[in-house]
Amino acid sequence: MKMPNKAEILEWISENPTLTSKRDIAKAFGIKGAARIDLKRILRELEAEGHLRKRSRSYRDPDQLPPVSVLKILGADSDGDLFAEPMEWEGEGAEPVILMVLKASDPALGEGDKVLARLTEVKGEDHAYEGRLIRRIGTNPKRVLGLFRKGTEGGRIVPIDKGTDKEWSVPDGQVNGAKDGELVEAEQIGPRSRMGLPKAKIVSRLGDPTAPKAVSLIAIHQHGIPDAFPDAVIAEADAAKPAPLGDRTDLRTMPLVTIDPADARDHDDACWAHADDDPDNIGGHIVWVAIADVAHYVTPGSELDREAKKRGNSSYFPDRVVPMLPDRLSGDLCSLHEGVPRACVAVRMKLDAQGHKIGHRFVRGMMKSVASLNYEEVQQARDGKPNERCAELLDEVIAPLYEAYEATKLARVERQPLELDLPERKIILTDEGEVASVNFRERLDAHRLIEEFMILANVAAAETLTAKTSPLLFRVHEEPSQEKLDSLRDVARSSGLNLAKGQVLQTRHLNKLLKDAVGTDEAELINITTLRSMTQAYYSPNNFGHFGLALKSYGHFTSPIRRYADLIVHRSLVASHGWGEDGLTHHDIENLEQTATHISETERRSMLAERDTTDRYLASYLSERLGNEFAGKISGIARFGVFVKLDETGADGLVPMRALGTEYFKFDHDSNTLIGSDTGLVIGLGQRVVVRLAEAAPVTGGVILDLLEIDGKRPSQGRKSGRGRPTKRKMSAAKKKAQKTKRKVERRRR
Repeated sequence: MKMPNKAEILEWISENPTLTSKRDIAKAFGIKGAARIDLKRILRELEAEGHLRKRSRSYRDPDQLPPVSVLKILGADSDGDLFAEPMEWEGEGAEPVILMVLKASDPALGEGDKVLARLTEVKGEDHAYEGRLIRRIGTNPKRVLGLFRKGTEGGRIVPIDKGTDKEWSVPDGQVNGAKDGELVEAEQIGPRSRMGLPKAKIVSRLGDPTAPKAVSLIAIHQHGIPDAFPDAVIAEADAAKPAPLGDRTDLRTMPLVTIDPADARDHDDACWAHADDDPDNIGGHIVWVAIADVAHYVTPGSELDREAKKRGNSSYFPDRVVPMLPDRLSGDLCSLHEGVPRACVAVRMKLDAQGHKIGHRFVRGMMKSVASLNYEEVQQARDGKPNERCAELLDEVIAPLYEAYEATKLARVERQPLELDLPERKIILTDEGEVASVNFRERLDAHRLIEEFMILANVAAAETLTAKTSPLLFRVHEEPSQEKLDSLRDVARSSGLNLAKGQVLQTRHLNKLLKDAVGTDEAELINITTLRSMTQAYYSPNNFGHFGLALKSYGHFTSPIRRYADLIVHRSLVASHGWGEDGLTHHDIENLEQTATHISETERRSMLAERDTTDRYLASYLSERLGNEFAGKISGIARFGVFVKLDETGADGLVPMRALGTEYFKFDHDSNTLIGSDTGLVIGLGQRVVVRLAEAAPVTGGVILDLLEIDGKRPSQGRKSGRGRPTKRKMSAAKKKAQKTKRKVERRRR
């Protein structure tokens, strides 16, 4: 048995990144017994020299690049492969070599060019990373979305943007195989000219404008969501440099982790928890939440600031994200990547054994995430099935987070925020942009853990700024109107449930109703109706509380990468703590009301675009299944028909009056029901139905259904005359029956 030298150990760790514990290293070199003591000594020396970083019981190479980095092109080798080097390298070893993997539509790159690229680490090659171009630094070509019209030489693009009829010329060599009538993305080429049409090259063919791949782009343009950054904004982002430590609190030794969806590309929040060692707080916890310091990079009045405010927020679609900030910030400098120093604003919160926040303080710091984890792997680790990277973090990081979360659950039960149970749909797309499946997202304790810590941090921010009399934007959610509450009570009564009247409404009253509905056929109906009775949350410089969360003071602090409201809160924290010159300005303060109104509107704009996109994707998915039968529940009643939510996909479809059966149905506004003129059949919310898919229009997102069964029975096959109304001879008897049925419904409601 020969003890390996330091170089051999480092080489083995580099080649085996997933086997980095002392036991793994000892096993690889056949080290046993007392010789393990010498191995431990060598590992400690390597750690002290900076070659390794110990994380729990394993060792990792500290030199690594963030997933999004600025690179300098070195040029091509004799084989024509293009290589690059990082512009920002903090490691002590040699700079890693990066192979650029370019697409046919990427621009030609030359030696000395600076690019923003997405990196993937590779092993067993003569290069450490592969880089995929995001864009070339210093260039920001204008993009256009439109329909390609083929000509004798090349063609032209007719934009679909709202408010523009300007066409673009496509030279013959820049068509990229596009066919007449296809939806395409194009990029400006050459200088702008006062004469003739501007020239463009087609960089992406989206095919049929009604095809799934085009859905989100059309919604983005229809709703006027800005999806191209101006040149000045890109230039500012490209000029940004990593924030120095300076006067910041050094949190780099703290084992903060990010926990996000598995497909997340940016990470703007990290957390860590441990037991409180204060003897006066037995059983208590300390929870740290660190948020990317976006305010350092997006300063008041800058080009970045103006564009971020204009967008208001990021918009999320099944196949893309329209970010509030350019990639250089959202995917790089303001993303808390694993193993990379990043500027942050962090809050240390002290919780008692019952999960109440009994103290907190904010710092402007520098952190280094020890791991970028996803919800599923964290939950599996908690459930006793950790993967290799979670196993080493289980005792020090993951377990303490869950212990603190268990305490917050006690405080949550006491606070009684609104507990709606509505599954969230997740649309899975193929590489071609077609819908592969529609699933419902599983809600794990890992999701709830992060959600609860973010809520605590948001509360802490609002409380701190209120105590310092510093301006901020509150997240406001007012209580439901009396009219909507009365409608909810009607639905509850018709379902055999009760929502008490004659008292000041609190969320605990609604939670009791929701709890009483659990396990009944009306559970989903009650949840949907309760949600519909809520008012729309919004931003305001005035504090009116948050009804849904049962909180007196609440502000958004935890996502400044994707919400402008959070950036305002960060600036207010900077100003009120005296952390620098990039805090809230007098101009910010004077325009808080207008800012609040604007970003509340951009939030609603994004919600509508996201909903329209989801509807179109679902319609496209269902269009392949015309004539199929589906089970569902009635989710809405209108004069023109019935809305049904399908169990399988959660898609909403309309059963028009003509497809309800052959009898005439009268809409009763008071009971929100349809009443059959011949049979007296009452159609109301929550009833189980079987429907047949008659139409599915991907362009509009519309889904039309035929009613086959309602509550297990087929609808009436009685006769209609004229335009669907009963004949005069039958009208009297029908009216009597309808009135009798209406009285029955009203008695049930009473």
